[in-house]
Amino acid sequence: MAILKILQYPDKRLHKVARKVEQVKEATRELVCDMAETMYAAPGVGLAATQVDVHEQIIVLDISEAHNQLRVFINPEVIASSGEEEGEEGCLSVPGIYENVRRAEKVTVRALNEKGDSFTLEADGFLAVCIQHEIDHLRGKVFVEHLSQLKQIRIRAKLKKRLRETL
Repeated sequence: MAILKILQYPDKRLHKVARKVEQVKEATRELVCDMAETMYAAPGVGLAATQVDVHEQIIVLDISEAHNQLRVFINPEVIASSGEEEGEEGCLSVPGIYENVRRAEKVTVRALNEKGDSFTLEADGFLAVCIQHEIDHLRGKVFVEHLSQLKQIRIRAKLKKRLRETL
């Protein structure tokens, strides 16, 4: 297993649309393990393959307190959604930035697990938010792009300033 480099917004590679995984193979399972290790080390609750510059439809999530309930979604697709809620989100690709985003309150998602088996999951609350957030990454969208243009400009400026200070 390995800890992978997480791309930082506004890196253009975060805007690449991920392709479907044609077949779940050993390399897919190895990537899932590396992504999980990277997510836990960051620390975070979700990670999309796009964030580690692999443009395949793979997501790992673990919203448990003990970090022992890893969920894997390959080729995830929201097949139903309902309600609406607004809540604060952050992102490993946009470190230190937290903003309110409006999302569906409940979602039903269909995906494959790391064995290649199909499953359907109904999710609400924080899990539903995380699923939608990570699927956005697979579509080439970062959560700050749900915000106003002015907020996006301010966030980019803040991140550029932070980068200059660390050099």
